[in-house]
Amino acid sequence: MAKDSSIADAPEGAIPLDPGMAASAGETPLDGMMAEERRTQILQIVRSTGRVRVNGLARRFNTSAVTIRSDLNELHQRGLVLRSHGGAVLPDTILRESPVYERLNTHSDEKRRIGAAAATLINNGETIILDSGTTTLEIARQIKKKQGLQIITNGVNIAAELLDARDAQVFIVGGTVRGESASISGHFTEEMFEQFSADKLFLSGAGCDLDFGVSGANLEETMVNRAMIRIAREIILVADASKFSKRSMSRIAPFSQIDTVISNTSLDEDIQAKLRGLGCNLILV
Repeated sequence: MAKDSSIADAPEGAIPLDPGMAASAGETPLDGMMAEERRTQILQIVRSTGRVRVNGLARRFNTSAVTIRSDLNELHQRGLVLRSHGGAVLPDTILRESPVYERLNTHSDEKRRIGAAAATLINNGETIILDSGTTTLEIARQIKKKQGLQIITNGVNIAAELLDARDAQVFIVGGTVRGESASISGHFTEEMFEQFSADKLFLSGAGCDLDFGVSGANLEETMVNRAMIRIAREIILVADASKFSKRSMSRIAPFSQIDTVISNTSLDEDIQAKLRGLGCNLILV
């Protein structure tokens, strides 16, 4: 993370929000907003403008400066913002979400090897969850010839990939489609997952920081991932080495909840040792 900043407060005034985020006249105050939702919106503002001020945020969310300072301190502890004099700025180390079409060609060889290794852990007749992601897409490509699988997913691209898996039942949950990630999320999506039970979940978080845990770049998708974890007997993280020692916006799960981690052999040896120390079965390919 970048060192502390001494950026001076900007002149008094409202935060320059994107048009879609600006509060219109007569808009209902957001004083009842849950803390995590408010922090998510604060982070979106920081990412849009590069910096925020406590007083401006307090007016925007109709809450106290003390509450906003607490929010900014929490985001700072997560490594998502850098506290500055009177507010916060965006550090250079934040992990931003990239569109799925860009991620398809990033670390593609590693993802193929990880996907092949993950497929060997899947037995005929099992019920599995594949979360949306480009690494789990590689798993989908490797399991089409297995027999009697039941596959649950919130990935539009994964469901499309499995159209020719003739001996598998594929369940795609309903909800709101996010084009950037080719995923489905929302409260209805979470409720649908609660109706299932699965043998194994294959999870691919955006960030994998051993202290913070596995994290995602979108709060709604994170909540869906948490619903997946609640119904799966075994949690398997599939993540190439580039995702480690990085944090994204919202925590999905601590590593104490992860049973197995599949990554590539270039993963730092210190991280390998710490993962094993946390009780994770580590598979390197």
